[in-house]
Amino acid sequence: MPAGHKCARLHGHSFKVELCVAGPVDPKTGWFLDFGRVDELFEPLRQRLDHYYLNEIEGLENPTSEHLARWIWQRLEPRLPELTAVTVFETCDARCVYRGE
Repeated sequence: MPAGHKCARLHGHSFKVELCVAGPVDPKTGWFLDFGRVDELFEPLRQRLDHYYLNEIEGLENPTSEHLARWIWQRLEPRLPELTAVTVFETCDARCVYRGE
């Protein structure tokens, strides 16, 4: 960041992550995917990120919302192929949506 830009200083965010999945709805169960499975698959990533200095995590040396969304996608999509988007909110109204490479 250029000198004087507010983001050039060390600062934090209370990120919110939204995971979007898509697929056919099972006519018998009325659902497509158990959201508990999504939570279970995301939990190790959440634990790795929550209350940690993101700059020290491999691949997040420059932890922008864009990089964070891609970092989550790269680790979650292989185990959750139904994933269609990762949205990272860094504030209530500023967000980044990543839909794969």
